[in-house]
Amino acid sequence: MTAMPQFLSAEHWIGHLFSSQAARQGGVIRRKIRDIERFVGREAFLAEMRRRGFPVVENAGQFVIFCNCEPLRRLV
Repeated sequence: MTAMPQFLSAEHWIGHLFSSQAARQGGVIRRKIRDIERFVGREAFLAEMRRRGFPVVENAGQFVIFCNCEPLRRLV
């Protein structure tokens, strides 16, 4: 993802996020939590993920977004 200007609206940022090839193909993407909080806000972002039915996990300052509605299984 290229550098994003500070003035980008939350809707445009979400649109840009889900225009990535991985997202369009139902893959996995990750973003820094600080970027999400800066451009969209944590609660608004998580509400959008719930609306789409996409699971999100948090680890080491990142959100990992599974761009599909498949169940997650932790193996280890």
